Amino acid sequence: MAARKKLNFESSMARLEEIVSLLEKGDAPLEKAMSLFEEGAGLLRECTKQLDEAEQKVTLLTAGKDGELREEPFPGKD
Repeated sequence: MAARKKLNFESSMARLEEIVSLLEKGDAPLEKAMSLFEEGAGLLRECTKQLDEAEQKVTLLTAGKDGELREEPFPGKD
């Protein structure tokens, strides 16, 4: 597989949706379907990584009663 420019999250998701649509049609030859599947798996890993990084950035540092900093999840996360 040729090296490819890293896509932003939105572009990666759009391409992943396109790949899923193509695979759902079921008319791609096996070799093309495998290539699409591999590309999709890579995009999924990258999107998951980007979401994990974003979640870490959303974590707030707050001071506890003892004055020590502690991490708390962003309100409304769940």
